[in-house]
Amino acid sequence: MNLVELVRAEDVDAVVRELARLTPDQRRAFLPGLKAIRKEIRDSRSWPPPDIRPVSIAGLGCHTSPSGAAGWIGGPGFGWSEVWRHPALLAVIESQPPEWQHEVVARLADRRTGAWWGEYRLLEHLVRTTGCPVPTTDAFVTQWLRDRSAGRRDRIAHLTGGVEGDYLWQRLSGDSFVPLLVPRLFEIADIGTELDRAWLDRPTGGGWPACLARLAGQGVLDRTELIDRCLARLVRGGRVSDQRFFLKVLQALAPTPQEYTARVRSCLALLGGLSTVAAHAQQVLGELDDAGLLAPGLLAEASATVLFRTEKKLVRAQLARLDKAAGRDPAQAGPLVLAAADAFGHPDQEVQERALKVTARHLASAGEAVLRQLREAAGALDPAHAGRAGELFGAEVRTEVYEELLPTVPQPRPVPGPLGSPAETAEELGAVLAGGDVPVAAFERVLDGLVRHAYRSRKDLTDALLPVLAAHPYERPGWEDCGPRDLLQVARAATSGHLKTGVLRRGVHTSPFGHLLAGRLEEAAGQIIARRTPFLLATPTSQTGALSAAVLVERLAGYEALDAPAGPADLAQALLRVRPTEDPEVLAAAGRLGSEAGRRTARWLRDGGLPRQPSTRVRFVPVEEPGLQPYEVHILREVAQTMVAQPGVVLDEPLAADAMHLLGPQTHSAARLFEYSRHLPTLHWLAALPGHREELAARALDCFAATERPGPGLLLPYLAEADGPAGLAVHLAVGYGLGARSPADRAAATDALLVLAARGDLDGGLLGRELGVLVPLGTVKPNRLLEALRALAAAGAYGTVWSVLAGALPGLLAGTPVRGAGDLLVLAADCARRSGARGAVAEVTEAAGRGGASRVVKAAKALRDVLADGR
Repeated sequence: MNLVELVRAEDVDAVVRELARLTPDQRRAFLPGLKAIRKEIRDSRSWPPPDIRPVSIAGLGCHTSPSGAAGWIGGPGFGWSEVWRHPALLAVIESQPPEWQHEVVARLADRRTGAWWGEYRLLEHLVRTTGCPVPTTDAFVTQWLRDRSAGRRDRIAHLTGGVEGDYLWQRLSGDSFVPLLVPRLFEIADIGTELDRAWLDRPTGGGWPACLARLAGQGVLDRTELIDRCLARLVRGGRVSDQRFFLKVLQALAPTPQEYTARVRSCLALLGGLSTVAAHAQQVLGELDDAGLLAPGLLAEASATVLFRTEKKLVRAQLARLDKAAGRDPAQAGPLVLAAADAFGHPDQEVQERALKVTARHLASAGEAVLRQLREAAGALDPAHAGRAGELFGAEVRTEVYEELLPTVPQPRPVPGPLGSPAETAEELGAVLAGGDVPVAAFERVLDGLVRHAYRSRKDLTDALLPVLAAHPYERPGWEDCGPRDLLQVARAATSGHLKTGVLRRGVHTSPFGHLLAGRLEEAAGQIIARRTPFLLATPTSQTGALSAAVLVERLAGYEALDAPAGPADLAQALLRVRPTEDPEVLAAAGRLGSEAGRRTARWLRDGGLPRQPSTRVRFVPVEEPGLQPYEVHILREVAQTMVAQPGVVLDEPLAADAMHLLGPQTHSAARLFEYSRHLPTLHWLAALPGHREELAARALDCFAATERPGPGLLLPYLAEADGPAGLAVHLAVGYGLGARSPADRAAATDALLVLAARGDLDGGLLGRELGVLVPLGTVKPNRLLEALRALAAAGAYGTVWSVLAGALPGLLAGTPVRGAGDLLVLAADCARRSGARGAVAEVTEAAGRGGASRVVKAAKALRDVLADGR
């Protein structure tokens, strides 16, 4: 029997004997057969599974080069934990020269993905038996850490109340790898996340942190080096779980005050880190200060970092530390009082009050030299404290001069001219098919280029397209909406001369915008095949998707000169994109058009284009509906939203069916809401109706209202830059964006709000009133809204923010105020004071008159006073 037959017979001893008598060339000849057996075993579904030892040993023996052997060991599909101890396997390895073994170890240890558990055991065995250098690669160190942590006996004993809790310590205490590999764990990304496991952190053994501290105490590890590496790792930052582990290590090492004093700069750097890390550093610095080991000025330096943090617990503790230090040493009161004044600009009203009290207590010791700086800092105080600051610091206290800052109104950018050749069209098609965010102009120019150059010379276009199509065999999954990458199907039609039926996969997952695009692509493919269309009518002239009326009329005149028919889908999209005009020359030129498409366009321009639709507010609470799956009903059960209904457009001369479907009535159901939750709106949706913001927002509002899903809000700035009225639907879309879970979506919503304000299209009262409904419903979370509005205020749009909050506060304060209303009231008071707002708000006045000293009552009093006299 040959080697492959012996492997199939599962005769391990015979396999080893056969390997010993084969030459290297003969061994290599058996590799294809052994690889086939390995694949059979890997794909097997039999039980019990086939014995992997014979093929593992034979394959390792037949790989005569170290690289091949390392690849065999590291290949997928085997559990080396079952093989590595087998004497036959070890005999095969040990029969090779030491240099061969060393290189196999080095190659396996350098694998980027790291080794499997059994592979690591084999590597450790080879390292210890061959005397090769201990690998220090990330993969080897990671697997060593995992192996030492795998204390099953310890876990069982711990869970059953046993005393065998020192298993990790027992494995580490006599391990010669410890001094070499432990320093590397401070350099491996996210390793702390893996080592920070509850079952490794027990009273009897203490897990890795306690074990490392014990090893340092015994001199096995360098304590000084561990402290330095741990601090450096924490200063570097990282994931919460990773940082938590290294903080535990530092706490287990328990540096002395003298050791921390020598590293005080590292402690100061930690104050800007994660909350738990900053809290530890704050505690350490406080203890050093109490012991007289903190140099003068360092407490104030630390405060400059901590007092700008959002965690109120840290800020309050730092103010208490400044208060204590100033009382202990009045000679240092000046810099300490100025340090406390950094908290005057803190967004929390209570923090400002504490800072003002600390300043007041030590103002006499600080002396008049600090008054000028305190007056300047007082300009950031909440209006509720401005009067007290004036009494303390003198009449010269002035708040900063306010000027509403809004962005420059963005101007539409023109679309470059048509693509000049088949080669250029193919190149741009490749860029579109490569994926990512495809600009509207890029997509539209390629679509036009395919039609344009197929009309001129389909052979030249085909020759240019074939290499691109060979490189992009992409097929859109059936659950995706029709999008720019479906240009691939149009290009295939250009090269093959036909379009396969259903290739664009319209279905239940296709949005109305996707249907419109699919209809255009199908029609373009037909135009390419028929070669009767010289170019497209709907290609936009602006990056927003808008189309100049003059250009559309010129294109239609070109069609008439060539007796070319206009495609219904192309014409419909052109009419939905065309900008209304009153230019008499353009209207006269349109009136001279003689084709049916030309006369239709002339009437469209003369009548003002697409009729505007009224938006009606709808309170929408999904209910169980036929056809919904149980999990879909569960997802929607807690949703309550404000949506927009529109009656739909009725035209005497209907447009293409897909366009009329998009423009149809807007109604709401649980099925529609769940279906829209599958889609992310794109720029190509907006480019379908670039002059009709309100209609766009109404049709995409289900997507914008999915506030827990990241992505939809990113489109809001582009919606704000579109033309047309901005009514209820637009303001609701922005309102939902302000409450989005994703910070990027919230930032985009604030940008959209600023664009609307800069264009004079923002109705702050309308937006506020809608938020005053959405927040109590729970659809918009108040903490997210607060963060977004604070960002707007910080950008200088205080008047804009006040206009929104003025509309929202009645709804937020009605009955029992919503959670977070106090913070929103504080922001409202600041914005009202800075923007000079006046005029009582009944609900604010009523809240201010309630008894008690809750945050809502105190903040309402401050806002009431500002609106009364501007203080």
